[in-house]
Amino acid sequence: MKHGGAGMRRAVARGLARVAAAAAVIALAACATPSLPEIAPDLSPDAFSRVGRFAITVTHDDGKTEAVQGGFAWRDDGRRYQLDLTNPLGSTEARVQGRPGSALLLRADGSRLRAGDPDALVEDALGSPVPVGGLRDWLRGRLMATQANDLKRDSQGRPESFDQDGWRARLSRYDAQGPRLLVLRREEARRAISVRLVVDTSDPS
Repeated sequence: MKHGGAGMRRAVARGLARVAAAAAVIALAACATPSLPEIAPDLSPDAFSRVGRFAITVTHDDGKTEAVQGGFAWRDDGRRYQLDLTNPLGSTEARVQGRPGSALLLRADGSRLRAGDPDALVEDALGSPVPVGGLRDWLRGRLMATQANDLKRDSQGRPESFDQDGWRARLSRYDAQGPRLLVLRREEARRAISVRLVVDTSDPS
């Protein structure tokens, strides 16, 4: 009987330790990545949104490869835009808000960085450039105002592949809003960058 009481106490102690450990993990997870404010719905007639997944691969000239992936959410009312970048677990790591001539990077840790070029801000957040300026048009299935080279269109006249703003772009899997697959590639002096965006079939927001 005495032995059984000691065993019970040990079992209770182990149970309490597991509960305490679980509580600590939950508390750390809640504090590790402060959430950014939710995106307010935009009722503008020019409002456009896309959500999906991205993967970036950087191949250096010495053969080393770096990769990052996660999710994205794009909101654009024709004047302002917002790009959220999430990690594979779905937590928002960075947000880029912009308008012509101005862009702001907001990190989940509360830090902010402002610049005139949104591409530079995303490179600061991810370690690799992403053509945010180009995405404003390419996600809608149209070309930027700058010169496009080697343009090929599909049977319905939509841009399929082209060179623009230093990127080789391939757009496919079109729906009513634009392409659902964008494969972008950029060659630099000491590295090659590949960006792949897959748009979800429906926007969960």
